[in-house]
Amino acid sequence: MYKIAALVWCLLVWLPLVQAQEKPQVQVPPPVVLQAKAALKVHAAGPDRQVLRQYNYRTQLPDTVEAQKEVRALVQRLHQDAYLLASADSSYKRGDTLHVKLHIGNRFDWAELRNGNLSEGILVESGFREKFYRNTPFNPAEYVRLQQRILDYAERSGYPFASVWLDSIKIENNKIAAALMVEKAFVVTYDSVQVMGGSKTQAKFLMRYLQLYPGQPYNQDQVLASQRMLTALPYIKVTRPPQVQFARDKARVIYFLEDRQANQLDGVVGFLPDPSRSGNKLLITGEANMNIRNIRGSGKQLGLQWRRVNRGSVILNGEYLHPNIFGTPFELGTRFNLLKQDSSFITVQPRLQLAYNTIRYGRFSVFTEWRNSRILSTANPQSLKALDLADARTNTYGLNYLWNNLDDFYFPRKGRLAELQLAAGRKRLLRNPSLEKEFYDTLELNTTQLSLALRLENFFRVGKNSALLARVRGEALLNDQILLNDMYRLGGLASLRGFDDFFYYASTYGVGTLEYRLFTAEDSYVLLFYDQGYYRSDLEASQAEGMPLGVGGGISFSTGAGIFQLVYSVGHSEQQPMSLKYSKIHFGVTSKF
Repeated sequence: MYKIAALVWCLLVWLPLVQAQEKPQVQVPPPVVLQAKAALKVHAAGPDRQVLRQYNYRTQLPDTVEAQKEVRALVQRLHQDAYLLASADSSYKRGDTLHVKLHIGNRFDWAELRNGNLSEGILVESGFREKFYRNTPFNPAEYVRLQQRILDYAERSGYPFASVWLDSIKIENNKIAAALMVEKAFVVTYDSVQVMGGSKTQAKFLMRYLQLYPGQPYNQDQVLASQRMLTALPYIKVTRPPQVQFARDKARVIYFLEDRQANQLDGVVGFLPDPSRSGNKLLITGEANMNIRNIRGSGKQLGLQWRRVNRGSVILNGEYLHPNIFGTPFELGTRFNLLKQDSSFITVQPRLQLAYNTIRYGRFSVFTEWRNSRILSTANPQSLKALDLADARTNTYGLNYLWNNLDDFYFPRKGRLAELQLAAGRKRLLRNPSLEKEFYDTLELNTTQLSLALRLENFFRVGKNSALLARVRGEALLNDQILLNDMYRLGGLASLRGFDDFFYYASTYGVGTLEYRLFTAEDSYVLLFYDQGYYRSDLEASQAEGMPLGVGGGISFSTGAGIFQLVYSVGHSEQQPMSLKYSKIHFGVTSKF
């Protein structure tokens, strides 16, 4: 019995020991040994040694793999310098040094590169001249660039399947002679434009706007530029780059578009200190906007704006755009502007404009304006005699150029915008019955008036969800008899923040802006801004100039009812101290449908 008990006791003691031995042991990783740096030594014999001395390469590298990459890069540089037979014949490692035996060989030169069958148009566009390829080093990269220039021209001319090659190649004494040939294949023309996605935009409108007419030769650059042109439209969003389907000698361009909620119906309420009332009373201003865009998918636009700036001052603006007038790529636009400045004057300014959108270079416009400004009956006769105010009629003709590659119409994060406008016309002073006829005898009733306007914007992407806007804009009015009712109005949310609307009258002004936007969503952001302005008033009786500035911040975010906007700003100038008492608050909801 004791023998059995002893056996059981031995099993109980021995079994855990066996299990411990069978259990996988935790492996302790060996200490990491940093690989020593690898040295590179390249050997070349005979004349190759002299060529090798002209090239710099790294001799100390982190490891052998990097050393091998350095050798391959050296061989590639030799190939680019016309040593076409260069190669690393053999290599071996001794210690921490990689030894490479390099064969370089002779340099290859062009004996001549003749024009095989290139047309005059290809010669001009590609810049190919036979004299550039006589007794010059053979540069593979330069030849590839020449090929690409020829192919690019062919793609712009309706030959997307063209090919370029060398024919009749002869190599003697390391000199290459060949003929440059091109095969255009067959001409490809546009067949149609197709819209994919949820957009209601008509393909007929896109065809005319992008100038992709059926039967016109296919142009690869035009297709690539069309995406930028579509980004400039406020009512559609490009979801994917365009695709081209080729069927025999026809090309169909497919655009992937979604409609944006660009129709606008909104109102904004502003609270400003009322200088005409005591007791720190507030003056309520207002604004209402209506914009109907892409009517029935045809690109037509209709807009109307009403603003109450201050007590007794009203602005009324209207606009209508009709694209593809008579089936052409031209756009006809009309504008109407009315300004009633308290009890001083009223100005009516209609405008007729004809615009053309180019494929590469933006948008050109020509326009004419008829401006009629009348003094109200309550105007002070002293102001009339001082020529601060006067009845005037101006007929103006001008040019406008707009270049825009912003990545989004409403919420850009990168890109540039540039706009320049020049206008000239004749201004005629009208006799006011409140003044004697002799008063006008000493005045020049007909004068030439010039105007200049400039706007530059650049959006820099800062990080993943923020952008920095740098903007400069300004206008200048040139005339020997500038009137108060001729001048630009500066101040307010749309020009110089931190000041009342139309706080300054200026014959020349400029505003520089730095604005940081932190996007919390695709259509929502927080902003901080700094506006630095300059203005000059060239009234004959009273001249003035100054450099006001405005700082502030705001927020814009989407709600169920639309986009809520809130902007808080404070301005500083000689007329207004930097004080919270003069701060401006603008808020409202932009409803889009």
